Amino acid sequence: MSVKRWLMAAAAVWLGAIMSLSAHHAFSSEFDANAPVTLRGPITRIEWINPHAWIHMEVTGPDGKPVIWMVEGGTPNTLQRTGITRDSIKIGTVIVVSGYKAKDGRLRANGRDMTLPDGRTLFMGSSGTGAPRDGRDPRERAQPKKPGR
Repeated sequence: MSVKRWLMAAAAVWLGAIMSLSAHHAFSSEFDANAPVTLRGPITRIEWINPHAWIHMEVTGPDGKPVIWMVEGGTPNTLQRTGITRDSIKIGTVIVVSGYKAKDGRLRANGRDMTLPDGRTLFMGSSGTGAPRDGRDPRERAQPKKPGR
């Protein structure tokens, strides 16, 4: 293999790895654990995509005008395991989401819990991303204490 072809192949692999890493991020790189937010409004769009599903919702802004927030959830598979499915949320459904604001000030949040119109509250966050641990994540299990500790 010529040096030129080898360098091109190496560059392609490197670029693919960089793009892959930038697509998935840690909670703390984008969201502020010290900036909780509660959003209420109808769903305007749902993106069932990996690595994170996104729910867009219309929320009344501080000035009384509607604004669209993007709320990041776990993967579609994770959401389905916690009870959030394509059938449980539809465009127009009014939901309440508690989560954490984006650090950059845009109208984006990392969703923690979603409350549906019937009163059910479902976990919508992703585990192991650096989000604050508060015991509400159904996958957080208390580790049994070992004797002597």
